[in-house]
Amino acid sequence: MISPVLSRIDKVSMRLYQEIGQKLRDAIQRGAFKPGDKLPAERDLAAQFEVSRSVVREALILLELEQCVKIRKGSGVYVLPSPESTLTPEPLSDSVSCGVFELLQSRQLMESEIASFAALQANRNDVLELRKAIELEREQLSSDDTDEHFHYLVAAATQNAALVAIMQESWKLRNRSGMWLNQHRDTSDFSARWEWYEDRLRIVQAIQRRDARGAKRAMWQHIENIKNKMLKLADTTAADFDGYMFSSSPLEND
Repeated sequence: MISPVLSRIDKVSMRLYQEIGQKLRDAIQRGAFKPGDKLPAERDLAAQFEVSRSVVREALILLELEQCVKIRKGSGVYVLPSPESTLTPEPLSDSVSCGVFELLQSRQLMESEIASFAALQANRNDVLELRKAIELEREQLSSDDTDEHFHYLVAAATQNAALVAIMQESWKLRNRSGMWLNQHRDTSDFSARWEWYEDRLRIVQAIQRRDARGAKRAMWQHIENIKNKMLKLADTTAADFDGYMFSSSPLEND
């Protein structure tokens, strides 16, 4: 039985799987689950948190990437021993500070390639999850932002845990940037949300038809559209303006 501390959490769709992952991580660190213990079944966790099993699954994948648990197919999810050394390397996202356009440039390069690979690797369930995410976004255009969850699903569709971890670190950099949060909030009006919804729909459609080149271009253009929107609000004459721009799209000759 899960501790009452793991009771229902607020259903914030953006990073919901991370919130559930944090609750489970806290329970493990408190000793509610000891090394070698098997966690409750996916369906039981989903019922406890009142979320879908897919969200629970993503939270468990996150914990596995952090080496908190081991997922054994056909057996269950087991708690791993804590690392013997306390000298845990500082996460990249905690030690690096980046400008808004520096972040966007890195994301364009990385996530366009991730989308391309996802188009080749995605299975039926990946496509279904992406379609559900894009439908949820359409329903919540006026009140929510499912951006990070969508990009996580694209990375997960590559079936490569290292790519998922790298993508998550880049988003942590974004989420701890006060400059990004301030500027992004100013761009998140309904028209922008609708444009970005259409961008992501094109990404999903390309992945669904296994069009690697189309997925790469769609992801590149999606982040380009975000960059252009934010550029309109930026003071490009400021001394601290981080002018990380491409003189032309690297995809022109692709």
